[in-house]
Amino acid sequence: MSRKRVSLGKRLRHCSSVDCVGVQPNWSDYPREVRETIAQSSIVYYPSRLYEDLFRSLGKRVFPQNYYGFMGHKIRQTALFQLLHVPHPRTRLYYGSNRSERIMRDFPFPLIAKNPVGSSQGEGVWLVRTAADLEAYLDKHHPAYIQEYLPIDRDLRVVLIAQQVVHAYWRMAPAGEFRNNVSRGGSISFEDIPQKALDFARWTATVCRFDEVGLDICYAHGRWWVLEANMVYGLEGFRRRGLDIYAVFRSLDEGGAL
Repeated sequence: MSRKRVSLGKRLRHCSSVDCVGVQPNWSDYPREVRETIAQSSIVYYPSRLYEDLFRSLGKRVFPQNYYGFMGHKIRQTALFQLLHVPHPRTRLYYGSNRSERIMRDFPFPLIAKNPVGSSQGEGVWLVRTAADLEAYLDKHHPAYIQEYLPIDRDLRVVLIAQQVVHAYWRMAPAGEFRNNVSRGGSISFEDIPQKALDFARWTATVCRFDEVGLDICYAHGRWWVLEANMVYGLEGFRRRGLDIYAVFRSLDEGGAL
């Protein structure tokens, strides 16, 4: 095997400077020369959930940072945004008893309720308008993840890799739908994307140390907000823009960004 940088995941498969060796369920499944290459590498790309903590415990850098641990984990994302003072809709978790009373004391209707871990493509998100809606949500969710409702009809998906904006587009909700997801019938527009929005997304990715992320941001009440960080994001916007995600990675690699 040539002495290249090493990646377990296949994201960098078209980068000539990186060997993509795949994710094996057992360390012993890798050939000896692959194990030696990984052991000698100061950085491992896309190490997978299985091996990320192992490599980090040995002092190795991993790329992307803050990826697997925040993937689909709204609780961790919210805590990170709050810790770093990243503008994020007011959000609280509720455990234990009397959750309905405490939520209605803290939030007016309508409010947003979500699955705290997992779900994507607009699944696991509810617009809660009444106490009955809230009880139906609470009956199936522990803990409750409750967020203030922002009056928007669109949000902006900004994809960043190595803190560089590589793609951005508006997602606009269809009539009668509060979710802007393309998978829920939302439309895409590449027009009139404010530079301030892209600057805000770049700042957010930088302070959060997100090396690869699709940020959903929106403008409300006179400022930009981060709604969510997506480590697994759809590629429909890329396709409509005529972009190849693997070519984007190859370009970034050749430019020294990775």
